[in-house]
Amino acid sequence: MNDVSAIPNSGSPRPSLATGALPASQIMLWLRRRIFASWRDAVLSLAVVIVLGGIVWTIVPWALVNATWSGTSRADCTQEGACWAFVVAKAPQFIYGFYPPLERWRPDIAFALLIAGLIWLMVPRIPGKAYAGFFMAVILPVITFFLLRGGFAGLPFVPSDQWGGLLLTMILAVSGITFSLPLGVLFALGRRSRLPLIRWFCIGFIELCRGVPFLTVLFMAIVMLPFFLPLGMKPDPLALAVVGIIFYEAAYMAEVVRGGLQALPKGQYEAAMALGFGYWRTMLYIILPQAVRKVIPGVVNTTISLLKNTTLVMVVGLFDLLNIVSAGVSDPLWAGSQAEGYFIVGLVFWLMSFGLSCYSRAIEAGFARAERT
Repeated sequence: MNDVSAIPNSGSPRPSLATGALPASQIMLWLRRRIFASWRDAVLSLAVVIVLGGIVWTIVPWALVNATWSGTSRADCTQEGACWAFVVAKAPQFIYGFYPPLERWRPDIAFALLIAGLIWLMVPRIPGKAYAGFFMAVILPVITFFLLRGGFAGLPFVPSDQWGGLLLTMILAVSGITFSLPLGVLFALGRRSRLPLIRWFCIGFIELCRGVPFLTVLFMAIVMLPFFLPLGMKPDPLALAVVGIIFYEAAYMAEVVRGGLQALPKGQYEAAMALGFGYWRTMLYIILPQAVRKVIPGVVNTTISLLKNTTLVMVVGLFDLLNIVSAGVSDPLWAGSQAEGYFIVGLVFWLMSFGLSCYSRAIEAGFARAERT
């Protein structure tokens, strides 16, 4: 009988560390098969361990051992460690921006509705995904806008230039993600349309947005667009930024979806036509579900890019999560604490991006299991 431990890629079941305590022999088997399968794998694995160990050895003393967790100014912090007292003191500003403290229950309700909607939309076991999509695309934006803006039913009016921090970042990101995907699907279908005017318009829009930097689109939306509007009409800068983000990302989404449409065999279209399906029924029930399924990694990649692009609104004067750190450091009491602030901002963005990536892999695995069965 052959020793399976000596065969790196044999067909024997792979040991899982998630099933509880494993015997030492199974752990050694996993290490031999996954980490030290050959001398090249061993060298690379040891190199990665050394690099990660060096990073941890450097960061842990600064971030934990020598850190200062409380204080009223930078002077209370040590020079050797991180000054988390700055983050603790400015945490409300990081989350709500300059939103009035007495009215912060309104962003809390908006955050709660957003989390509930995301859970409803993203957890496969919860039914009613069509209603969840309608809630996220129509109901939630309207409720969030009027709840945060106020000015009715006794709610004090809060202008959008006081919205900031994580609140503003989530508004920009969720609005962009929610609306850019369906808009991108329409542009992708328009680019493949047989009607020349529609096809040329979609091609021109997509290539124009993809050919210029995002800052240019943002600048045009916020600074130049008001010059073309009627006199006395002054749109909200935040609304213009949201519109700019949606249309810019929709151009990239359109190209991602177009790749999925081109990947489908022609027989899918012919079969739908043979069944008597019209254009929209063919697209909605046969083509688009398969096309979107094929391009999920590309959609998630564009979504993560959109999430990070929201930080560029700082150049037009909006205080998103990144820019709010600069505002906090401008306080003379906390001058010199930007490293800790940017560390937290980077950690928040990494958690959101990594969460999206994990969710994408889970969706892909679910589709793969469905195809096998």
